[in-house]
Amino acid sequence: MSDESREFAATEIRTFIDSLIGYYILDGGKLVVAHAGMKAEFQGRASGRIRDFALYGETTGEIDEFGLPVRYNWAAEYRGQAAVVYGHTPVPETEWLNNTVDIDTGCIFGGKLTALRYPEREFVSVPAAMIYCEPAKPIAFPSIATPDNSFPATNLTAQQQFDDVLDISDLLGKRMISTRLQRNIAIREENAIAALEVMSRFAANPKWLIYLPPTMSPAATSKEPGLLEHPAEAFNYYQQQGVSTVVCEEKHMGSRAVVIVCRDESAAKRRFGIVNNSIGICYTRTGRHFFNNSTLEIEFLTRVNRALSASNFWDKFKTDWVCLDCELMPWSAKAQGLLQEQYAAVGTASRHGFAEAIQNLEQAKQRGVEVDSVLASYRERADLADRYVNAYQRYCWPVKSISDLKLAPFHILATEGKVHTDKNHCWHMEQIAQICEFDPEFLLATAYKVVKIADIESQSAGIEWWENMTDAGGEGMVVKPMEFTVKNSKGLVQPAVKCRGKEYLRIIYGLEYSLPEHLDKLRSRGLSGKRSLALREFALGVESLERFVAGAPLRQVHECVFGVLAMESEPVDPRL
Repeated sequence: MSDESREFAATEIRTFIDSLIGYYILDGGKLVVAHAGMKAEFQGRASGRIRDFALYGETTGEIDEFGLPVRYNWAAEYRGQAAVVYGHTPVPETEWLNNTVDIDTGCIFGGKLTALRYPEREFVSVPAAMIYCEPAKPIAFPSIATPDNSFPATNLTAQQQFDDVLDISDLLGKRMISTRLQRNIAIREENAIAALEVMSRFAANPKWLIYLPPTMSPAATSKEPGLLEHPAEAFNYYQQQGVSTVVCEEKHMGSRAVVIVCRDESAAKRRFGIVNNSIGICYTRTGRHFFNNSTLEIEFLTRVNRALSASNFWDKFKTDWVCLDCELMPWSAKAQGLLQEQYAAVGTASRHGFAEAIQNLEQAKQRGVEVDSVLASYRERADLADRYVNAYQRYCWPVKSISDLKLAPFHILATEGKVHTDKNHCWHMEQIAQICEFDPEFLLATAYKVVKIADIESQSAGIEWWENMTDAGGEGMVVKPMEFTVKNSKGLVQPAVKCRGKEYLRIIYGLEYSLPEHLDKLRSRGLSGKRSLALREFALGVESLERFVAGAPLRQVHECVFGVLAMESEPVDPRL
């Protein structure tokens, strides 16, 4: 090519390149593509500075030992909603960091040519045929690539390393959290402060905390004589919401527990970034370790893991970890302090006090004093005190070893690549029952009954089941729509309502709550605040799981987890 032609071509190429835009915004703003990256505050704007950032990135002004500029790691501080795909700086492997990914895997230097398949967020790579150019700076390309183009399980990803330190500014102040199930959920500043106190002082390793379960509203107040709650009100609620079939599940009187179990220690390290040789955790609905005894927790997790392995769970679900929503019994395993300081104290004082009063009244009667009505009242109250003690003692027994515990899972919440809220509740019950078969002494399959609301006989059978269960000392049942998540024209429907038995409610409302004068007052209890809270916490819980499964940064997962914890400070009657 002549010098004149070469100069003309160079001018044309330069003009063409200069005419190109600096970066692309695709998929309605969900995806940003740039040569060297794009900060959140630059997206949607244009200037010479922004174009330079898109083309060359940002440097610290320093030069490394190879004579190359030291690049500023803007991705480590990225907080934008859009996924950013970029290159420019060659890396050994692609990996997501704060919803950004560098797909320059150094093809020209003998690495790979990598593309991102979107929206699947899958990587496709082709090995370089040769080294076309020796890099000025060595790049540690792995000699053996893993099947999914990820780092070996022995290493922590960049995201897991950055997740070791969470930023308090991501949690403080009034916040609005956008979820799939409910558009925007507000977190009050004062509630966030209370949650921060709990999270910073008492919570387990944040890397395990991918979900906190929601609170649950009771059924509407019953008009049945002597009862505060009855299944008819639960059935009526769902019928009004357009739900035709519900699942009634036995409500276990234990403590709510989230159990995460990994297939082995390498899975815990790969997926959760946990490096303390653990295979999982059992934590409370406020994010605290369920067990104070680490040896007992190891035995507990090992036993769950053994049942999962025996049932072929890992291969069946194509996963090496699972998050389960459970009830852990006995109640006294976690509530021992509450039992001793509150329930036992009230029960003992009432029994002794009424016994002495009755004795004195009987002596007065023997002397001819008219005390029949007062004596009858005290005998009735003494009987209620006995019922109160019997009610809570039914759910308590000594825990000396793992053999004294019972675990009742009722939701398979999430596994690798999947949140199982798209399955109906019968599916969850059936899958869990198959696991429980392999350790029936430890794992308890929850009894349940399907009720067709429009069928009077089916409703009656559900009510009779509840009556038999509560008469035998059971807590009651939880009524859920067949589908895990239900929406209608008014929005999200309650994912579950609880219907508790008369004697169990004595623990909640006090030993004399069933007396007519007290029951009449309790019938005016309001449920709107509790139901609103239950829906918001449910939406946040599902969102946190979906974010974790999608590989979101821990801060985005914790935004939802922290939101649930913050809402527990809202002024809602805890007895509901």
